[in-house]
Amino acid sequence: MNKAPVSVSLHFFENKMNYWIFLIPLISAFIGWVTNWVAIKMLFHPRQPKKIIGITFQGIFPKRQQQFAEKLGKLVSAEFLSFDDIEQKISDPDNLKKIMPMIENHIDDFLRNRLSSEMPVISMFIGDKTIHKLKEAFMKEIELLFPVVMKQYATNLKNELDLEQIVITKVSGFSSDKLEEVLNQIMSKEFRFVEIIGAVIGFIIGFVQVIITLLTT
Repeated sequence: MNKAPVSVSLHFFENKMNYWIFLIPLISAFIGWVTNWVAIKMLFHPRQPKKIIGITFQGIFPKRQQQFAEKLGKLVSAEFLSFDDIEQKISDPDNLKKIMPMIENHIDDFLRNRLSSEMPVISMFIGDKTIHKLKEAFMKEIELLFPVVMKQYATNLKNELDLEQIVITKVSGFSSDKLEEVLNQIMSKEFRFVEIIGAVIGFIIGFVQVIITLLTT
């Protein structure tokens, strides 16, 4: 007598369960998106160590900022801004040739104009021919002296400046808020892509689960 109502109830319940099965891909997509969103946030948050259920949590960048600064300092001083490269660049004869016209103009201006105000008696005995010869002599000396001076300057600069320590100090003192702002400006599209990929993968996993469930029931 009661079998028919029970059968109808079970059929209704099964149909309702079938409808819920098709929501699994959407739920999985949401979970995948939230998981990646939380992972991105955990790069920067929490700023300070926080204990939750006896477990200490802190954002990856705030936690590793000092180590990151040290690694970056070594990398910059060894690869990006090595003093050997700087010395080579500033003492390169080709670079000297680029500024020689400017130096020549300054020497010419000094001999023709400023010398007369500094040493008017001497300037009275200097004509165009003498100025030309003096300028040639000065330019030859500068060509020989400039690379030596620049190398010595680079050596002194290397001794006085600890480039690695400068980078470490700057990066270590960089606020976490500013670091997050800069990285978000640079990588906002990439972060959004990671979130979308999480949703897509979650949807695919949920869809596969639905197919498997339908084929095995």
